[in-house]
Amino acid sequence: MLSPTIVATVHTGAPKLEPALTTQAATLITNLASAGAEFHPPSIGEFFPDAVLFEGTIFAITRINLTQMLATLVLVLFLVIGTRRMTVVPGRFQSVVEMGLDFVRVNIAEDILGRKDGKRFLPILTTIFFMVLFMNITGVIPGLNIAGTSVIAVPMLLAIVAYVTFIYAGIKKSPGGFFKNALLPSGVPWPLYIIIVPLEFLSTFIIRPVTLTLRLLMNMVVGHLMLVLFFSATQFFVVDLSGWWTALGAGSLAFGFAFTLFEIFVAFLQAYVFAILTAVYIQLAVAEEH
Repeated sequence: MLSPTIVATVHTGAPKLEPALTTQAATLITNLASAGAEFHPPSIGEFFPDAVLFEGTIFAITRINLTQMLATLVLVLFLVIGTRRMTVVPGRFQSVVEMGLDFVRVNIAEDILGRKDGKRFLPILTTIFFMVLFMNITGVIPGLNIAGTSVIAVPMLLAIVAYVTFIYAGIKKSPGGFFKNALLPSGVPWPLYIIIVPLEFLSTFIIRPVTLTLRLLMNMVVGHLMLVLFFSATQFFVVDLSGWWTALGAGSLAFGFAFTLFEIFVAFLQAYVFAILTAVYIQLAVAEEH
């Protein structure tokens, strides 16, 4: 809470070029201080919560870990129940599961890799897509309110899986020529290889997994911070300040709901982007030259 001395200092020490604005700002601060209102914006500390189980051990589990476990359990039940007793005329739940599986098969695996390689790598692409989707969507579910992919462990793990699959596919396709094709593109004068080889190594084997990790992580972190900002501002205006501040609370609440819908779209989009980039990398690995 701001003391009257600090408030007076803000008022008297402000530039004289904007006296009216300074007076209004000082009046606002004074009103907030006298009302005892204090706004707590979201911070990066929310992604490092205290342990709720096994605190002080290497098996410590936080609220985010519980969210990740719950998302994984729901995903397994979703796929098992949806495919356990499939019928020729599917019910609603089976139709939803089939729609998701067909989306990955047609629009990601076969579209990028072709029918043969698409079928071969379909399990890993399906796992990546649905895992990212279910982990992302927890960020907009009341009571959970944080994406399982908003801490680096999950995006990094998935990026490592994509990276290992990429290298496996390339070595399987061309055991003796994969690294040569990746680092020594054809048609380039040999003196330029001094520059090209380090750049190709950095781009292909370092930057790809890093960008896969950071793209997903940053989208989920920023999304969570924005949602918390809107809804905490709503509580601040409506509950802590009340009065005519409620009008601003209604505005921040509307923005919060709109951004929630946007975050649902981002959850699907990031799952699609992660899976399709994995497919593209695999396709480059199995190509004759890349």
